[in-house]
Amino acid sequence: MVPDAGTPAAAWCETRHNGGMKILRTPAERFANLPGWPYRDHYHMVPAGDGSGLMLQMHFVDEGPEEGPEMLLLHGEPTWAYLYRKMIGPLADAGFRVLVPDLIGFGRSDKPADPEVYTYQRHVDWLETWLLDLDLRGITLFAHDWGGLVGLRLVASHPDRFDRVVVANTGLPTGDHGATAAFLEWQQAAATADRFSVAAVIQAGTVTQLPDEVLAAYEAPFPSPDHLVAPRLLPSLVPTTPDDPASGPNRAAWELLKRWDKPFLTAFSDSDPVTRGGERPFHKLVPGAGTRTHPVIEDAGHFLQEDKGEALAELLIGFAAES
Repeated sequence: MVPDAGTPAAAWCETRHNGGMKILRTPAERFANLPGWPYRDHYHMVPAGDGSGLMLQMHFVDEGPEEGPEMLLLHGEPTWAYLYRKMIGPLADAGFRVLVPDLIGFGRSDKPADPEVYTYQRHVDWLETWLLDLDLRGITLFAHDWGGLVGLRLVASHPDRFDRVVVANTGLPTGDHGATAAFLEWQQAAATADRFSVAAVIQAGTVTQLPDEVLAAYEAPFPSPDHLVAPRLLPSLVPTTPDDPASGPNRAAWELLKRWDKPFLTAFSDSDPVTRGGERPFHKLVPGAGTRTHPVIEDAGHFLQEDKGEALAELLIGFAAES
């Protein structure tokens, strides 16, 4: 049984200090016997990025044939690689090497306890280090939520490493056009709510009723409030004003995307008020989106991998084959 998020930190936290930085690493027993999760754990060390020389442990899934074409699945807020459990197996069976990292602060990856450690740029840097160290090439990217905010920056920085892109319920905001009321409400709630329940966020963002054991699996990485720094902070790092620190780098990334003529597909769901309409800039500005038909994933909420995971895997297999 997975302990709930109210379990005292002393009972469930592994804490490391180095140069004043406090890092939490969720104990392995929290992830025992998760439903639908037979996948092996892999780890890679990335620099913390604060000049201390400290390294952070990043967890990832690596399934399917080692020499198969690479399929990179990026999660967002406040999930982890578990979000893709319905997709990993079918994609691996289809011959893809399926890679699913946990962003720093999420899943089985290390969780710095200091909010100042987390910046938009560092999330890009951490994932970029992992991608380059593994020397991933010929990538098909599926990016969701914050996976798009980070992943599209990597596409812009390393376009030669990506063959095609699929984005779902995400964007690359610059703050030049503001944010939706629904997103601003979510941003405020994540930062100020007395209690932050990952399970409640996931359930509110799905159309289907999730079993208790699945909801517990989403809570597993976060045994105490101290572990929740990243999930509570990330919404505030999304650029909502033109002078945000990430606005300039994101504008530069858009300049590359405006020249991206490789295959590009949007797969937004029909029941997500936060990202509704977010596919339109991609259709208008990215040449690779072209005149192709972009599917709307019906009967799916923000976390469409939960509602329609198997169908998304089929979509990805077909998209890779035709493009």
